[in-house]
This record gives sequence, structure tokens and C-alpha cells, in this order.
Amino acid sequence: MSRTLIRGGLVITAVDEVHADVLVEDEKVVALAAAGSTVAEGWTADTVIDAAGKYVIPGGVDAHTHMELPFGGTFASDTFETGTRAAAWGGTTTIVDFAVQSVGESLRAGLDTWHAKAEGNCAVDYAFHMIVSDVDENSLKEMDLLVDEGVTSFKLFMAYPGVFYSDDGRILRAMQRGAANGGLVMMHAENGIAIDVLVEQALAAGRTDPRHHGEVRRELLEAEATHRAIRLAEVAGAPLYVVHVSAEQAVAELATARDRGLNVFAETCPQYLFLSTDNLAEPDFEGAKYVCSTPLRPKDHQAALWKGLRTNDLQVVSTDHCPFCFVGQKELGRGDFSKIPNGLPGVENRMDLLHQAVVDGHISRRRWIEIACATPARMFGLYPRKGTIAPGADADIVIYDPGAEQVVSAATHHMNVDYSAYEGKRLRGKARTVISRGTVVVDRDRYLGRAGHGRYQTRETCQYLV
Repeated sequence: MSRTLIRGGLVITAVDEVHADVLVEDEKVVALAAAGSTVAEGWTADTVIDAAGKYVIPGGVDAHTHMELPFGGTFASDTFETGTRAAAWGGTTTIVDFAVQSVGESLRAGLDTWHAKAEGNCAVDYAFHMIVSDVDENSLKEMDLLVDEGVTSFKLFMAYPGVFYSDDGRILRAMQRGAANGGLVMMHAENGIAIDVLVEQALAAGRTDPRHHGEVRRELLEAEATHRAIRLAEVAGAPLYVVHVSAEQAVAELATARDRGLNVFAETCPQYLFLSTDNLAEPDFEGAKYVCSTPLRPKDHQAALWKGLRTNDLQVVSTDHCPFCFVGQKELGRGDFSKIPNGLPGVENRMDLLHQAVVDGHISRRRWIEIACATPARMFGLYPRKGTIAPGADADIVIYDPGAEQVVSAATHHMNVDYSAYEGKRLRGKARTVISRGTVVVDRDRYLGRAGHGRYQTRETCQYLV
């Protein structure tokens, strides 16, 4: 048995802040005791980590990533190895990625493909959601089987006709199945049929630059789809989780639904909190770096997103990490914004950006941990194994230096992509030591982890349903 003792830090969870020592045995947290107490002073360990002046926080849980995702004729540039290594550097110790069902194939075939991509390659722990691209009687039956074996959430798309799109009838059938089996339906809420009309009209008018990607994917079309998804879920009696919310009008739809007591939840992402259409409009095709869907919005939407996080109308901040290199991948859309692969890098930056939000007064320290660690773990059936520091929890722990200063740059990040969406941004705070299931994987600017340390996590159903 190996024992690690973390001494003298401020332990921050979603519910408490306390100066305490943390005792780890092998892969688990076994005890906490007040710093300087007789109990804590009596502990001995093989390894003692001095956390004085630092925060001791749960490892981050990023519930929305896309490693190696095929999209737009290319693949996301981060593999499970490079992407989970970058996650570790940024203080994230669990990801939930998306396995993809191809049209005409089974859910099982898609899940098996993603298991093959990830197994033996991950630096931190991982789990899977299931993208349902082909709703039929067979896939509906498979949803039951997947829930039983710990894949408990299913993503559908109102966007991307001809690729991932499902019509309202198929969405309703999937939601009805989720209502019966406990699975949580996740929704990409944009009116893809209407957006395709606007894309065609924009290109025909010669509006081909990256900024037009944001202009055609209108805020009202996100809000309309969000409203429609909520109503379909209500008809089905099913819970709903809306992914990557970016528009003020969509937040309003969510708030209204939650005020009515519906099981409706949602996430936003750092790009919507810190970036805007100003980035999409950067000259010389630089705006292509910021093409994602839902798209970046004008800056005045950010206030509604921050408010939604404070009022719990938005519960989670995930990254939607789906990186494509500027050279050779984003450039596929020169002369036609609709051919720019959709996605941004961010799995390494999320915890630090949200700590900066604490520094800037947008959220509290405990809310930081709640939206980045505890709530995603609860939402997707990983809590209390993940998302907290408590006896019995996995020893996924970050020693975080709140006073450290850093400048975000592609020159120093560890994601496998040739640009940073936050290039030059100054942040206060940095993960100093990152522990995954009791093993130190990052320590003071040294990577000590390995591919294959990360373990697949089966999940329970959502813990928030009423």
C-alpha cells in the first residue's frame, strides 16, 4: 500500500472550503483532517506534498470532448493520448468523450470503435457518451443495453443535415426511450435545416469569410431549437441536457423551463465566455481558428451566460474540445466558410480560465469547482467517485497555485494543435501538481504520466432528476 499525504492546503469542494490535510492510500482518498490537528499530525506517508499557500481541489471533469473525431473530411488533431495528456497538464483528470454511431451501423459498432481508439492510450480516466445518428428500432433497443452497462447519455443533433441530423420524430422516439431507461438525452440545439438555407444564400452572395459562419447560425435559430427540444422532452417526459449554449435567447428558454420545474439542464463553454464574433472577424482568414458550432456570439451575450452560471440556469462548463490545425485543416474552408472544420481546442485551458473568472469576480471559488468538477460528475453518473475530495473518492487531486501567472500560448501548450484560441491571454492561477487516482501525473512543469494510466469509467444515470 502506498500512502500520499497532502499537507497544509486550502481544500475547496463544491460545498466547503477548509484548511485540511488529505490522506491518500493507493488510488483512493481515505481521510481528511484539520491542518495541525492531532489526527493530521499523527499521519505518516511514503510521499508528503506541501500544499501550503495553495488550493487543493478535485481534478476537473470535462464532460464534452471530441478526440479523433472525424468531421468535414478530416479528423480532430488530438488523439486520446495527446488530448488526455493536455487535459492532465491543465488539471483535468476525467473526460467524457463521444462515441459515434455511423448511419446504417449499430450503436455497439460505434462504441467498440471508440473503445479501440482510447484503450491503452489515455493519460487520465475517460468515459463515453453515445452519439445516435440513426434512430430506428434497433438503435432504440441498444440504448437500453448501453444504459445497463454504464453508457448513460445519448447525444442527438438538430444541426448538420445529412451528417448527424435527426428530425423531430426521431428525437421524440429517442427521448421516450430515455424516459423509460434513465438515459439522459443531450441535444445540439440549432435549426440545421434553416441554417443550411442561410449558408446557401450567403455563399451565393459572395459572403465566404469565416465571420459569416457566425452570421448564418443565428441566435434565434439556437433559441428556437432549444425551445423545441425542451417541448419535445416535455412531451416525452424525459430529461434534457443542452450542450454548448452560446446565445442569450437560448439561456432565457432554459431558465423558463427550469422555472417550470422541468428536468432541463445545460452547459456553456469557455469560448463563449471569453471570445466573441470579434475573433471570427479577424482578418487574413485568422477568424477560421474560431469557427465552432454553436458559433461565437457578440460580446453582449457573455453577461447572460455568466448570470446563468451564477443562478444555476447553466450548470456545467465543458470545453467541446475538438481541435483542428489552422494549417491544412481550418484552411480547407478558404473561399467557403461552410467547409471550415467546426471546433476549438480548450481541454488544457478550462480550469485556468474559470479560475480567472473567480479572480475577475464572475463566480466564487466553490462555484468554480461546482461547474467544472462536481456537477459534471453528478450529471453524468460519476459522483462521488469523481468531482470531490472525500473519503472513498478516487484520488484525483490538483494542487493549484492561485497566485501563479501565465500567458496562454500555442508555444507552450500541450494540445496537438498549431494555435491557441486564447493566444496571449494573461491568467492568474495554475495547476502545480496533478494526481490521477493516487498517481502524480504532472509535477511542477514536469509530465510524469503515461499513456494507458487512464482507466475507462462506467457511469450511473444522472443524479439530478426529479
